[in-house]
Amino acid sequence: MNSPQPGARPKSLIINTPFVCPQQHWAPRQDGTLEIVPERRPASYEVFDARNNTRRVEPLELVNTIRDRVDQWREAGYPGVTIVTRRLLEHWHDNTAREYPFYFCQLEAIETLIWWSEASEEYRQGIHVPGDGGPWERICNKMATGAGKTTVMAMIITWQVLNALTYPKRNKDFSRAIFIVAPGLTVKGRLQVLIPSAGSYYDEFNLCPSETLRQKLNQAEILIENWHTLMPAAEPKRSVVKKGAESDEAFTRRVLGKLAAFKDIVVINDEAHHAYRKPAEVKISKKQAAEQGIDLDEATRWIEGLDRLHKTRRIQRCFDLSATPFAPTGKASTDVGLFEWIVSDFGLNDAIEAGLVKTPRVVVRDDALPDARTMRSKLYHIYRDPAVAEDLNRKAEPHEALPKLVQDAYTILGADWRAAMLQWAEAKHHSPPVMLTVCNRTETAARIEHYFNQGDSHWPELHAPERTLRVDSKVLDKAEVGEAAQADKSYEDRLKQIVEAAAIPETAKARLREMKKEELLREIVDNVGKRGGAGQGLQKVISVAMLSEGWDAKNVTHIMGLRAFTSQLLCEQVIGRGLRRVSYEKDENGLFVPEYVNVFGVPLSIYEPGEGGEAPPPPKPSTQIDVVPERASLELRWPNVLRIETVVKPELTVNWPAVERLTLDPAATVISAEIAPALGGATDLSKVTTIDLSALPEEFRLQRLTFVAARKAFAELRSNFTGNEEYLVLQLIRLVDAFLTSDRIDIPSLFHQDPVRRRILIALNIDIVVRHVLRFVTEQNVTALTPVFDEENPIGSTEQMRPWYTTKPNVPTIKSHISHVVGDSAWEQYAANIFERSDDVVAYAKNDHLGFQIHYLWQGSRRRYIPDFIVRLVNGQTLALEIKGADSEQNRAKRAALDEWVRAVNSAGGFGEWVWDVAFEPAQVHDVIARAMTSHNDRHPGFDR
Repeated sequence: MNSPQPGARPKSLIINTPFVCPQQHWAPRQDGTLEIVPERRPASYEVFDARNNTRRVEPLELVNTIRDRVDQWREAGYPGVTIVTRRLLEHWHDNTAREYPFYFCQLEAIETLIWWSEASEEYRQGIHVPGDGGPWERICNKMATGAGKTTVMAMIITWQVLNALTYPKRNKDFSRAIFIVAPGLTVKGRLQVLIPSAGSYYDEFNLCPSETLRQKLNQAEILIENWHTLMPAAEPKRSVVKKGAESDEAFTRRVLGKLAAFKDIVVINDEAHHAYRKPAEVKISKKQAAEQGIDLDEATRWIEGLDRLHKTRRIQRCFDLSATPFAPTGKASTDVGLFEWIVSDFGLNDAIEAGLVKTPRVVVRDDALPDARTMRSKLYHIYRDPAVAEDLNRKAEPHEALPKLVQDAYTILGADWRAAMLQWAEAKHHSPPVMLTVCNRTETAARIEHYFNQGDSHWPELHAPERTLRVDSKVLDKAEVGEAAQADKSYEDRLKQIVEAAAIPETAKARLREMKKEELLREIVDNVGKRGGAGQGLQKVISVAMLSEGWDAKNVTHIMGLRAFTSQLLCEQVIGRGLRRVSYEKDENGLFVPEYVNVFGVPLSIYEPGEGGEAPPPPKPSTQIDVVPERASLELRWPNVLRIETVVKPELTVNWPAVERLTLDPAATVISAEIAPALGGATDLSKVTTIDLSALPEEFRLQRLTFVAARKAFAELRSNFTGNEEYLVLQLIRLVDAFLTSDRIDIPSLFHQDPVRRRILIALNIDIVVRHVLRFVTEQNVTALTPVFDEENPIGSTEQMRPWYTTKPNVPTIKSHISHVVGDSAWEQYAANIFERSDDVVAYAKNDHLGFQIHYLWQGSRRRYIPDFIVRLVNGQTLALEIKGADSEQNRAKRAALDEWVRAVNSAGGFGEWVWDVAFEPAQVHDVIARAMTSHNDRHPGFDR
């Protein structure tokens, strides 16, 4: 991956690859333009002084010092770390161990935490990380939106838990009890990937270097809760008995549940800027805090709750993760204070330069008078205009006109949005681009909603009430804690109008109609721009202050800021909700192709100059890949195998050619008898009744005979057999069944060759049969491949695939349970065409998002291998097919693992007969099918190639 050549003007602000340490950064010149500085940006943040109209950069000296120390420590080979930690670091740095390498910022974040906890003393000498004034330690990673904080959390858990289980006496450094605190239900739901079960990040990103460690990780005790659980228990309003305040111990048991059984727990605060300790000398009003995007009650209650847990269980260490970890200082100026315990920093500017987020474009000039104090376009920071600030900062009715500058801004931004909307519609994108407005107060949001919904906007396309969502902050706040807000029939009707207008299935609408307004608002907000969701067709979202961190609609292309901005961090917090990328395509230099969001009114320090005109490019049209329920007969199933074990087992064998024939003489065995009444020694032969066993065929079924014989044989052998008794029974059943159906039993009578009479004869001579078979049974040790199945999800199926979307070329299917084949190469599409036409193929599926994977070892590390196709043939066999253009040692290791998997699964039984093969040329796919049709051997003839 190459950065642009020195001297050449980059095509965009993206100048670094996210997979290595940034090599350069943009810096402002005195004339306001940007220039490239050929070194990594020092850790810092910017502060605006609104009164004096100044901007200054505050360096993060501690972070810059720590960066140097961590670099030295990394170069020295991580001295001081445990064996487990070293294996994890080596595995995480191995780019071939997973489909996509980790970002540099993710590796640096986890390395810095490990350095602080485990590095040799000489690498930490002289470093002091301040606390927040509380009794337990906090360490913070500052990571921009889109930098992958959730993955870093999974890394933290893996590192802590595996070390805690391996070194139980180091409870001051490691813990397997992890308490994760989220800012709301939306984020809590998304953090479920941190529970070590099927579909978790530990498997998706292959975080464990071996299957043994991955299984060990399942012993983690992880609790994910909304911060609201840390609130004190409310006293029942109508309780006759006053129980008094909840004790700390009762609080701990209520909050932690099963985690209350542990001490020295690790806490992870997601979006940790919601949790800060307000020093006694700081005096700041709720209004001041709200202007800076902070809920004082939330911030202090969050910390107070953790303090109570520390009193009873001890918090070993708290890891904070946030894009904007700051708290109000309470000073007369508009400063905000960054958390002093930040140890690593990868900010928004770094993320923009690495292409991890959309590139913001702001207004640099227009044809009207600029701001007299800044000489910038008034559209750069709209709220700074005194007339705008005065007008928007009052209690106004919804119908009152917006300030002229605001209306002009919407007309210009609306023109650009309209161009993008038409472009996206032409590209047949399932959702329109979204214009996000972040304003200062509820009254302003109502005025903006009225402005659009009553048709006051210049552009008719923006007059769409059913595509306009005003987010009522009070309702959304209640939704995030699962509580009910005050009744508001008109607002509830507006939400239902949005649902009815959405182009989604009627079944989805029926489900949404049953929701309360709090649930419905959360459902709409969470699904803006998502196909099939309640917010799929929204064009405009109007929010007071910031939307919750869980909201990350990828189709936000335009942002309007109508509030005060007193710091660069606040700017980042506001626009962070609209910076998620749509795709991650790369250019010829290996850098991410830029995507844009056009911004009015948010004074960012780094941006790509935008003079209007060009609309942000639409995402490529995507296709929904889904399971076709009507094709249930084409479902493919496979066992989810965690590993293959080679087991030495005692096995019973019979040399069948040496087995002597057993003769059963019908003349010596009574099958039927006739009875008659008797009196005084005489019988009445006129009243004879026959008892004939052959008239009771169900009582002499072969299966029953087999089990009876096996039971008798088991009683004879169990005392001398050295293996597992259940295994002995299975083998005896197999051997007895083979004997009873063989030609080793001789019945010298055609009459008794009748199947029923033959079975009756065997049943009546069962002891003779058992003794005869046991004469020829011998015991010997054999080596067997035994698959170890995933206990939580032992059977995989095409039916389990979740819907997903792709912009890659794809073709609808007929013989597949999956709706489309997505072609990663022309060869794969060619193979799919053969499967569709071949009479030998019953069903097939491209192994994409199915979860069918083979584990193999390569250079000492455990890897995942995903065969290209699963094919069911008319002869009943299931073919695992790999398509390869070239061979290599690693590919041969993959095929060896696949061969072992197939043999183990076939040996275990229960999944039909599997075969495997590889095609090195497109035309070989025909040969592969022909081989599979004629072969009953799970090891294909070209294995040793």
